[in-house]
Amino acid sequence: MSDDELIRVHLWISGRVQGVFFRSTTSDEAQTRGLTGWVRNADDGRVEAEVQGTRAAVDELIDECRAGPPYANVEDVVVEEINVVDDEQRFEVVN
Repeated sequence: MSDDELIRVHLWISGRVQGVFFRSTTSDEAQTRGLTGWVRNADDGRVEAEVQGTRAAVDELIDECRAGPPYANVEDVVVEEINVVDDEQRFEVVN
């Protein structure tokens, strides 16, 4: 496994993560790193995301999610590696 290998992960981020610009911050950080995927608020108060890109860039974004934006209080980030999605072009905030 190399740092430039293409991977995709599913994330569940819990804590005080809604109403604190978590989705927009995650989207900005993902786009800066050339990642694709999506992020959304879940009905249960968590933030859910799928992120795809090089292992190194995805790991950097996971670290950013663990830190969260200034007014967030991240309690946990659950990471699961999933299948890569072919031909995905961008990262977006959904719902």
